[in-house]
Amino acid sequence: MTIVATGPSASAATPADRTGRNRKADKDNKGDKGVGPLLRAWRERRRISQLELALRADSSARHISFVENGRSRPSAEMVLRLAEHLDVPVRERNALLLAAGYAPHYPETPLDDPALDALRDGMQRLIQGYEPYPALVVDAGYTVVAANRGIAMLLEGVPERLMTPVQNAMRLTLHPEGLAPRIRNLREWRGHLLAQMERQLALHRSEPLRTLYEEVSAYPVPEDAPGGEPAEPVPYFALPLRIEHGGRVLSFVSSISTFNTPMDVTVAELAIETFLPADPATAKYLHTLAG
Repeated sequence: MTIVATGPSASAATPADRTGRNRKADKDNKGDKGVGPLLRAWRERRRISQLELALRADSSARHISFVENGRSRPSAEMVLRLAEHLDVPVRERNALLLAAGYAPHYPETPLDDPALDALRDGMQRLIQGYEPYPALVVDAGYTVVAANRGIAMLLEGVPERLMTPVQNAMRLTLHPEGLAPRIRNLREWRGHLLAQMERQLALHRSEPLRTLYEEVSAYPVPEDAPGGEPAEPVPYFALPLRIEHGGRVLSFVSSISTFNTPMDVTVAELAIETFLPADPATAKYLHTLAG
């Protein structure tokens, strides 16, 4: 059974909302500087020289320098070409275009739009097929878009107020009344999640994500919060999530998948996270529960 979040999310904005947000992005990102400093910032973040970027984009170092210094206005095609070679996220590519004085290139289709029916159905079949292991789909702000019965099992006992109006994966995991008290390696897993959000914030100038990060990073962590190695050494090949359920400690390693070469902002910001049992005991327990 698939659980689909019905509340609003960052990826389900109305056309008017998106227009307003684009105008704000234009104001915030363009300012008096234009697109040049933004492209320079992305190039420096990627640690690529002007010459190397020019070679990749079939341009010249002189032209790249002129663009970055505001002496030359790049075409929309050049902006997109540079953004592609700098591996700029899709939403930020639209921001670069706005800063250069062009219209956004990539649409932002609401997830409940009929045009994305095939995508939603495919994601639901994917996470349902992963049962009895947990799997979920989140958007850029970690709003849960869909989840399977494995996730529902882990969320048993979480207060309803944390589940509505929308489910947020970070809040559910790290809130003192959420999963946090049951996570046996809370300090390590919390550090892993916060570092993940910090990497995203370095790529996306997202105020909602920044607000969420400030909220969850401020949640108190008890001095006696569990952490460290399990009582019996296990040859984990990645940092596991060790969580109590039904008097047992289950161990999972997570894998995050995104869509390759997305042409839509909403699709680009979706992530499918699956939790693979990290030991035979966890796998056996989940299959037993599933009958």
